[in-house]
Amino acid sequence: MEKFSLEAIVRAQLNAARTAGAGRSASTVIGGHERALRQTVMALIEGNTLGEHDHGGEATLLVWTGRIRLVAGADTWEGRHGDLLAVPATPHTVEALEDSAFLLTVAMS
Repeated sequence: MEKFSLEAIVRAQLNAARTAGAGRSASTVIGGHERALRQTVMALIEGNTLGEHDHGGEATLLVWTGRIRLVAGADTWEGRHGDLLAVPATPHTVEALEDSAFLLTVAMS
């Protein structure tokens, strides 16, 4: 069994994102490419975007802090602290409407 402090990881990733040129940072907490389940804490500084991408499996975003916008084609969803967003299985982007951190969970198919 393993135990992680998501609060500590979120703090570290937000600090890293604030000093990164791209305004973002990420740390995989559980899983990786060799496992079916992957959970990653991601931080985006206000105004930064994860460009259009597809994740290749089922995914959710749990907003830990801040406010984000998930955009897939003409569909848009906003999330803030405590919101769980189901990520569509189509190309999408994630925008930070303010400094934000979220837990991305992906179940690879």
